[in-house]
Amino acid sequence: MRTTKTKTYSAKPGEVETRWLLIDAQGLVLGRLAADIAAVLRGKHKATFTPHVDTGDHVVVVNASGMVLTGGKAKKTMRYRHSGYPGGLKVEPYGELLLRDPARALRAAVRGMLPHSTLGREMLRKLKVYAGGEHPHQAQGPVPYRPPHLRMTDGGDD
Repeated sequence: MRTTKTKTYSAKPGEVETRWLLIDAQGLVLGRLAADIAAVLRGKHKATFTPHVDTGDHVVVVNASGMVLTGGKAKKTMRYRHSGYPGGLKVEPYGELLLRDPARALRAAVRGMLPHSTLGREMLRKLKVYAGGEHPHQAQGPVPYRPPHLRMTDGGDD
């Protein structure tokens, strides 16, 4: 009995079609949103996902200042940076970072969920985050996107 083998499809960089997606972050939980954005940037929501090729879409996030942290993480979770000099460790609670620069908070969370390689840095460049409701990417025609693991909160820290 003869059977034909099916070949596994592997996307080539020239074959990938990208879209622009628009996400409104007002009232969304930071970690869940970051996980969904990382999956979209990698291209895991597509049937043509290939691990070694950037198959993801561009993501524009607006109203990042409306994101929330739950479970007391605003005070308990710390963000660490180091200047490279002795004693140059900077520690900041995530809640303060979220108030001061919400775009940086979301970008840091998504960055930790992407591959730590050249490909991951290329994927992160496709993420555009804005604290307010306005963005300069109207010409790209972003399509409103609803993250699959959406959880709205009342804006308070549980």
